[in-house]
Amino acid sequence: FAFKPRSINLTTMSSAAELNSSCPVSGGDDWTNGGQRWLPPNHDSRCTFRIDKPVCESPHLHQKRKERPKILPDILHHIGNTPLVRVNNITKEEGIECEILVKCEFFNAGGSVKDRIGLRMIEDAERSGRLKPGDVLIEPTSGNTGIGLALAAAVKGYRCTIVMPEKMSKEKVDVLRALGADIVRTPTAASYDSAESHIGVAKQLLNTVANSHILDQYTNPSNPMAHFDGTAEEILEACSGQLDMVVLGAGTGGTLCGVARKLKQRCPDCLIIGVDPLGSILAQPDELNATKVTGYDVEGIGYDFVPTVLDRSLVDRWYKSNDVDSLRMARRLIRREGLLCGGSSGSAFDCALRAVRDFGLGAGKRVVVLLPDSVRNYMTKFLSDDWMIERGHMPDPEDDPSLGPSHTWMSVRVGSLDLRAPLTVAPDVSVSETLELFNRESIDQVPVVERSSGAIVGMATLSNITSRIIRGSLAPTDPVGSAAFDKFTKVTPDAKLGAVSRRLDTDHFVLVVQQQRQFGSAGEAVREFVYGILTRIDLLNFILKMQE
Repeated sequence: FAFKPRSINLTTMSSAAELNSSCPVSGGDDWTNGGQRWLPPNHDSRCTFRIDKPVCESPHLHQKRKERPKILPDILHHIGNTPLVRVNNITKEEGIECEILVKCEFFNAGGSVKDRIGLRMIEDAERSGRLKPGDVLIEPTSGNTGIGLALAAAVKGYRCTIVMPEKMSKEKVDVLRALGADIVRTPTAASYDSAESHIGVAKQLLNTVANSHILDQYTNPSNPMAHFDGTAEEILEACSGQLDMVVLGAGTGGTLCGVARKLKQRCPDCLIIGVDPLGSILAQPDELNATKVTGYDVEGIGYDFVPTVLDRSLVDRWYKSNDVDSLRMARRLIRREGLLCGGSSGSAFDCALRAVRDFGLGAGKRVVVLLPDSVRNYMTKFLSDDWMIERGHMPDPEDDPSLGPSHTWMSVRVGSLDLRAPLTVAPDVSVSETLELFNRESIDQVPVVERSSGAIVGMATLSNITSRIIRGSLAPTDPVGSAAFDKFTKVTPDAKLGAVSRRLDTDHFVLVVQQQRQFGSAGEAVREFVYGILTRIDLLNFILKMQE
């Protein structure tokens, strides 16, 4: 999708500037074209809110909960007031004696907890005078915030453009298109501060599209305030203020921060548990984030930066989730409890069980786990046995002989392919020398590997280097190690081509690595060496050759 440049109307910008000059979170940032300078989504928060002060002294504008009418004026009135449901079968199977309740956010109009912030951000912007009829909303998102915004935009009459990474599910894209949103996809591997990332591309669109706004879930105080005023109040009211632990996944951190602030005020002894996936850096202490995981399949939680709205000091303990346990637990919640939830719900619930055991919560204690979204977004992903097997999240059954010879390639191991001897570069090789190598060898990506240890630093790609040189963040004389990124797929030579082919549906390549056990003075360690690079054309040539 591409925009046609239009003239930028500067006459509507004063109200937005006035709004942001007093914003206690953004501190004057403005994601409105023609407005003030843009600051990154992880800049220091300037929020002056304190949990030891009464709400009447809060710097934010708060809203009181409203009773839902029997006949809804429009679908936006079906956002919030989601049910709190007791879990019965899984707790019994796990020998859990405390009461576990789940907050089913997939009952919101758009199917996720992000409907709350989509509506709140729009209404607050309208109230301030920032948004006007005919304006355009642009938002970088993993998908759910985009659906929440697109839903509200459809009802209210705004144009909406959603910028989202390629990793996000096809179902999310289809829902967004059905709501009338324009969609721009960006590389999943792109760092948040890269011009190629969903945040970087959204910023570029903002400078192109007239009367456009990025309401910016990463810095907008309306994000946590939607949960402080709404989600947390609903939990407290349903539980009559009696709860011992709340477990929440962290993405932008708005849900976690908003709920935690209210509970710290009204129920100070309640434990706040934060859930962050392996491969993300949100958890504390930082040692928890040490991992060789370079990506994860669960959507909607985790980031490679700490968003401004996330106040991590509110969390009593962090737990790291993984894809296998998260997605299997999500399927279990569906099968055993009838809760049609998404993958990040499995992350939260799996970590909740761990936390209950770690803190020794027994009979008479109450735990609330927030389930962020619906299985609707993942029908072709973790709900599919094939997808789970191909991603390594379920055991691979024996090959089915009924598939016939045209599919025999699916069971072939990657190591059977005649991959070229791997070409690598050392981190201290200059960018200009790497570009000369690309030209000479007719390649557009290369692994960056330490000279002495052979450790894989990352991948240097032509597209990433080009974009960084154009925006001035990389010079030809810089070492190529500074341009390498580590968000890519790694497989071993034993991986089956059927599974790898699914990876190549979204990734341009996979890095084939060989693992070696090495014993040294510090004990035994597992080292990885580059075996080769497998691209889509390599796979296609192999399949065609087998069918000759």
